[in-house]
Amino acid sequence: MVKTSMSHEDYLEAIVMLGGTNTVPVRSVDVANKLGVSKASVNKAVSALKEQQLAVQPHYGDITLTDAGYAYGQSVLDRHHLLFQFLTKAVGIDPEVAEVEACQMEHAISDDSFEKWEAFVKSLNL
Repeated sequence: MVKTSMSHEDYLEAIVMLGGTNTVPVRSVDVANKLGVSKASVNKAVSALKEQQLAVQPHYGDITLTDAGYAYGQSVLDRHHLLFQFLTKAVGIDPEVAEVEACQMEHAISDDSFEKWEAFVKSLNL
């Protein structure tokens, strides 16, 4: 899978968190509220996601993810959850700090490193 920018990964993750899938659309205003950005920022990001064939949106309509977009967004969300869980349960980091740091880490870790780290974390039975 081709990587997109950290910002666009955040949009994909937010759409998945809002219940968006390849068949269930999400409103731009909901994405804007979730991420604390303007609707114009959402429209710009969705245009880029459409160019990458990760999202579909009719002119000013609701946002639907492609199969690839949903898989990508779910992958980012899964990384976030596992990182958050590790930081709070295994390391004892405050949840508010862990939330921010998990978001930063989910974008930086390579797929190969994450797979190895994920296997290690699962062996801990957190």
